Amino acid sequence: MTNTDNVRHKTEYNDTRNDLFCRNNVVSLNSFKIKKKEEEKKYIMEKQKVYIADADGDELAEFFTNSDRYSLVGRSADGNEVIKDVKLYKPDFLIMEIMLAGMDGFLVMENIKKEMKENAPKIIFVSSLSHSGFISKAIKEGASYFMVKPVKPENLSERMKDLCMVRSSSQGIEKQLDEKISNIFISIGIPAHIKGYQFLREAVKLAVEEPEIIGSITKKLYPTIAERFDTSSSKVERGMRHAIEVAWNRGKIENINSLFGLKIYNSNEKPTNGELIALIADKMIMEG
Repeated sequence: MTNTDNVRHKTEYNDTRNDLFCRNNVVSLNSFKIKKKEEEKKYIMEKQKVYIADADGDELAEFFTNSDRYSLVGRSADGNEVIKDVKLYKPDFLIMEIMLAGMDGFLVMENIKKEMKENAPKIIFVSSLSHSGFISKAIKEGASYFMVKPVKPENLSERMKDLCMVRSSSQGIEKQLDEKISNIFISIGIPAHIKGYQFLREAVKLAVEEPEIIGSITKKLYPTIAERFDTSSSKVERGMRHAIEVAWNRGKIENINSLFGLKIYNSNEKPTNGELIALIADKMIMEG
């Protein structure tokens, strides 16, 4: 083979490789675009309910009324009426000014979060009050976003869309965590039908989100779970202890030792509620 043939052969090889590389990139890019479009289509199909708490919200109200993504379910500039309507209509988003009649936006948010808990809407403050103290207070107390007036409805819509995407991702992660915890409980012999199973699962999730809560198990962990299940702290503690006793009586002690790769317990001893919660939470955190 001559030098000219070698050069031509090498050039053809590189051209083929580059062509394949470009085609693969196009396929990957197209796949990404298709996936993104599917997510956006799903978002559009699931109309988000919006409530506006603002006396100057005419432009926003018109935008959401004519939108294919949102459904305006109510509007008021009276704080007390806002609380009543939000509990009734259960919107996905509450767009709110800080200055309201009867009760300011911060108190409205506090009441809604306290009464609706995990069913509370995502709260976005759209306010003419631009001092950093107001913004910090809003975010610290649970607002999802803060925008200073004047606000273009299209920009607000984009922020709402971002929050919806984050929520979908968070729900997927939470589902994975639930499955991991459930698999561990089943393997160590905690039956799913007893109340202590639910208490322990909620406790592990709380400890993953807020590891320091283990240090306040009686003052914070038990009361938090009790509130979520509409029961007492003492019943939560007893329910967890009963679930652990059931597991140990089933003789699956070796399963927990193998899970953590250490001989932590023997048949004559069992962990306290706090120890088991901390062990499983640490495992979840380490595994990501």
